[in-house]
Amino acid sequence: MTERFGAISFVASDTPEAQAALDKLVERYGNAAPAAADVVVALGGDGLMLQTLHRFLGTGKPIYGMNCGSVGFLMNEFKERGLRKRLEAAERSVVHPLSMQAVDQNGATVQAKAINEVSLLRRSYQAAKLRISVDGQVRLSELIADGLLLATPAGSTAYNLSANGPILPLDAPLLALTPISAFRPRRWRGALLPDHAEVFIEVLEADKRPVSAVADHTQIDEVCSVSIAIDRSVDLVMLHDPGHSLDERILREQFGY
Repeated sequence: MTERFGAISFVASDTPEAQAALDKLVERYGNAAPAAADVVVALGGDGLMLQTLHRFLGTGKPIYGMNCGSVGFLMNEFKERGLRKRLEAAERSVVHPLSMQAVDQNGATVQAKAINEVSLLRRSYQAAKLRISVDGQVRLSELIADGLLLATPAGSTAYNLSANGPILPLDAPLLALTPISAFRPRRWRGALLPDHAEVFIEVLEADKRPVSAVADHTQIDEVCSVSIAIDRSVDLVMLHDPGHSLDERILREQFGY
């Protein structure tokens, strides 16, 4: 029977642990060129997994991560042996990235994709002032806070959770809009939005209260406005061992402490 994942391409972080794992796995399984590979195996932590997903954005190539880092929520357990069997048995998780369009104070427009979240962060000692619109309607005329983020279900357990945002099941048709250290309105804890919503955030008093927009690893400084929506034209495929799917990990996280 033909293997679905005959040709494997490995990528690894720069840590000694990940590089040692890379050497062992390449010796055992070979290392196909990324363009010719059936699957990409990422060796590192969640940071490398995000970088790898971005690198192969739009290719539809499945990514299987093995944890050789300090944080591995998106990763599988590292094992040198039995990789081909694990790949054949792996379960697929398909997610769509956020598409961000940011306009800075010079009028320049920058576009970027985010798998976890798009965040707006204050860049000075003064809190940011933000106006939030959803599908063309102003929903919050003024938020005074350290910042604001919009997270996907896949990213809801990352920065969003640290900011006391809700954990979303992977297949939930929702996005989490979460304030970061809100000052006014003091009792506003954020909102759950349908995943087809288009979010528009205006930076008020941008000269006095500078704000940066961050889409995963892409940062744009001194922004005036940011538009965010799900990009359904792009599929990101992650592979996880049975019983350790992203769905299961997100569910388990809600009962952890």
